[in-house]
Amino acid sequence: MNEKNQAEELSELDVLTLRRKRLDEWRKSGKAYPNDFRRGNLAEEVRTLHEQKSKFELEEEKISVSVAGRVVLRRVMGKASFITLQDSSGRIQLYVRQDKIGLEAYEEFKQWDLGDIVGGVGYLMKTNKGELTVDIKEIRLLTKSLRPMPEKHKGLTDLEKRYRQRYLDLMVNEKTRNIFQLRSLIISKIRQFFAGKGFLEVETPMLLNQPGGAAALPFITRYNALDASMYLRVAPELNLKRLIVGGFDKIFELNRNFRNEGISTKHNPEFTMLEFYWAYADYHDAMELTETLLKEVALAATGSTTIKFDGAELEFGNPFARKTMRQMICERDPNINERELDDLESLRGIAERINISVNQNWGKGKIIMELFEALVESKIQQPTFVIDHPAEVSPLARRKPQDPDLTERFELFIMGKEIANGFSELNDPEDQAERFQAQVKARESGDKEAMHFDHDYIAALEYGLPPTAKQRRSSTDSRHSFG
Repeated sequence: MNEKNQAEELSELDVLTLRRKRLDEWRKSGKAYPNDFRRGNLAEEVRTLHEQKSKFELEEEKISVSVAGRVVLRRVMGKASFITLQDSSGRIQLYVRQDKIGLEAYEEFKQWDLGDIVGGVGYLMKTNKGELTVDIKEIRLLTKSLRPMPEKHKGLTDLEKRYRQRYLDLMVNEKTRNIFQLRSLIISKIRQFFAGKGFLEVETPMLLNQPGGAAALPFITRYNALDASMYLRVAPELNLKRLIVGGFDKIFELNRNFRNEGISTKHNPEFTMLEFYWAYADYHDAMELTETLLKEVALAATGSTTIKFDGAELEFGNPFARKTMRQMICERDPNINERELDDLESLRGIAERINISVNQNWGKGKIIMELFEALVESKIQQPTFVIDHPAEVSPLARRKPQDPDLTERFELFIMGKEIANGFSELNDPEDQAERFQAQVKARESGDKEAMHFDHDYIAALEYGLPPTAKQRRSSTDSRHSFG
């Protein structure tokens, strides 16, 4: 009976029982879980170097390789079998013959299962169909898989299971493995980019005695040594700006943040965020740097500035559009006159018309932000900087000199999602203290995400923060990693 038919006839419990029985037999042999096999070659390396060689050339050269990986395919026949191993780089086929490895070893080999991790040594060959293959002279079971692998096409379709058991997703989905590799390349490029621009990479604390840096609900933990509550950081912003006060001109951090909020494809409670700070620059400079960064990352990751995503072609080679939040609201809804956005009662009427529930404590800025999120945000496709946010919803951003109700702030949107948030930093300690106080009042009115009053940060500003621009880019990438 072949493995496929066997699996169809056996229940999951039976499969587990059978595999554990095989593990017990392996243990009794005294050869279980060895740690002396050394892999010398990755599958992709072997293919790159030797794929183009003919069957005759391989026979002449007798190229010895040692490979290891997980068994993902197997065709066990009489005295000769084929299996396919998957390692971190790709797949390679092994040809296993009884006359090469011996009767006893071959009988053991036939009891191995899909998902087992094995190592093999042999010479490269090509089959009659031209497939590069390792002709095995020695093969060993390195790790027993006690649970069957998910079926490639129907075994791992549940999205939540893929996220919760990421190891299974990686095991059977090449696309997922490619995402991990691409993410690593992107992070490496980001670091190279900032180093090349003279930015210093830093790390700031993740455990804080007071949350701050963003409007978000923090995770609370207990520090037993101090008998005090502590907070996982929601953003590194305030500590990074303290470093600018201390004398650094260009800094960046690429690290984890934690927000005690819901889970969706747009939000994750644990995520990676990039933040950079640039003294003697403003939000226009930050936008230019962000645009250049994304263009170079796109080229490094894909070889092109045109990226295909979710049925759309996104262009990173052209200058990004820049539009004010108020402008985009009026463009989206022709029934809204921009003058109406200056009147609180008119704003409340517009919100009611489009079914936005307005809190009585909201000012004009908060309602404008809600209108933007409802009418515009999801409709933005190509890279677009949305600029000049209301001061009410931008507690850390510098006010526009010509309109103090607005700030020198931008958000970058692509495919309906906020990709980056940046602004000219508020460096007036008295203005900042007033903003913090407004946030305290918002908390007292029930806004759990409003910021705390950070007295030490105000003290730092009183020593003097130079004119500074910042940008933060967050990622929901913990769904693309363990966790």
